[in-house]
Amino acid sequence: MDKLCQLRFKDEKIALGLMSGTSIDGVSIAIVKLKGNWLNTKFKIIYNVTYEYNSELRKEILRTVNPKTGNVKRICQLNNILGRVYAEKALKAINEAGLDKRDIDFIASHGQTVYHNPKIDCIAGYKSRSTLQIGEPAVIAHETGIITIADFRQGDVAAGGHGAPISAYADYIIFRSMEIDRAIQNIGGIANVTWIPKGGGLDDIIAFDTGPGNMIIDTLIEEMTNGKAKMDLDGEIASRGEVNMKLLDYMMKHPYLSQKPPKTTGREDFGWNFTRKILKKALKMGLKWEDIIATATFYTAKTISEAYHKYLPRKPNEIILGGGGSRNKTLVNMIRKLNPEVKVNLHEDYGIPAQAKEPLIMTILANETLSGNPSNVPKATGATCRVILGKIIPP
Repeated sequence: MDKLCQLRFKDEKIALGLMSGTSIDGVSIAIVKLKGNWLNTKFKIIYNVTYEYNSELRKEILRTVNPKTGNVKRICQLNNILGRVYAEKALKAINEAGLDKRDIDFIASHGQTVYHNPKIDCIAGYKSRSTLQIGEPAVIAHETGIITIADFRQGDVAAGGHGAPISAYADYIIFRSMEIDRAIQNIGGIANVTWIPKGGGLDDIIAFDTGPGNMIIDTLIEEMTNGKAKMDLDGEIASRGEVNMKLLDYMMKHPYLSQKPPKTTGREDFGWNFTRKILKKALKMGLKWEDIIATATFYTAKTISEAYHKYLPRKPNEIILGGGGSRNKTLVNMIRKLNPEVKVNLHEDYGIPAQAKEPLIMTILANETLSGNPSNVPKATGATCRVILGKIIPP
């Protein structure tokens, strides 16, 4: 407790953020120097890296998060194993950064989402939303010897929220502006936006998942290449295809797209089951693989743009793209063409590497946890009140 109290009031901290997203391609790490909290937060990314999962582990994670092939034993085992993997990668990154683990004040880990259910279900007379992230923080803390803060979604769910998106608070700290309206658009496996109106406060934010990001594209690429490739690098395959409007119209009828915020989604809506329906329909239509990938890529761009049109008060002056999808040149160009009057920038334009943004967010949220500040955004998640997020695990 003495160490936690000292850490809370420490003027400058060095944190390590861990993130494994819905794309399940690997562990992204950012080592960040933090000063202050809330609106006084200052940060500097010291080092960032992404370690890809080996093929066997990735397949095991994909099997485990699939309701048809996962089971409670595997979830339980993988929770412990991923904790060890995260600890191993954290220590490796610290070494590569030329630091000692004693230099790191805390680790902030999001964990791997196994299942996300934003709908209210009733079991034995009890109603609740639910979400589950694994990668046991007690294992991370034990293996590294570093205070670990994790499980950021559960506090918001306890307060009646969806538990997501959790990036809105950090997006506001980083990108708020007195001059322009901004849409901070992350494109991971799932795509989510944080709308920050000029001069607005935290209660003026609108944030929600716009729909699929890379998830459908990546799944199709793996199917197309028999698992030899995991993504459409630079959007090269999509650039050679043509968007099929009939297939696109079918995809745009997904019921999630017509739901009003607050809303979140995941692999449950846009994973293999939905992708299989798309693929079956596309092959029946006789489409070439390039056209299927082009249509799936445009689908991500279209759902993002349509979400702005339907659910934001007005078009933003600037869109700031991040996540793995921001490296897909074809996707970025499609977003630009669909929003010709809007300036489209990347997180790199603001000194934040695409793969560092989400682990950076984890460090900011964990810093708020240590500072005793609530860091959910009820207007975005549907929670009944603001709450402190995250669980603190001593080594």
